[in-house]
Amino acid sequence: VRLVESGGGLVQAGGSLRLSCAASGLTFSSSTMGWYRQAPGKQREMVATINIGGGRTNYADSVKGRFTVSRDNAKNTLYLQMNSLTPEDTAVYYCNAYAFPRYYWGQGTQVTVSS
Repeated sequence: VRLVESGGGLVQAGGSLRLSCAASGLTFSSSTMGWYRQAPGKQREMVATINIGGGRTNYADSVKGRFTVSRDNAKNTLYLQMNSLTPEDTAVYYCNAYAFPRYYWGQGTQVTVSS
């Protein structure tokens, strides 16, 4: 299984980024997917999750109304649209897949928001 994130970078506060996660080696359409992040000195935290069909999503309170998770099962790709970014969103963002019976992680992509 391989999960490859892209789309991270440096952005000013108030700006937007769109992260992508290209998945291979698993049945993407049967996998619950999610985005997590880890800031320096902090534990990894859930940002957003999306169910198999894409009809049910869950967000951390800190990103509700600003971030949108989506998936394209035909392209085996997960997305995270991030708007109104703040310096508190600075972290390494990881793609996560649950394909029974285990979880898989990508290598992460750095998002840095300057004030």
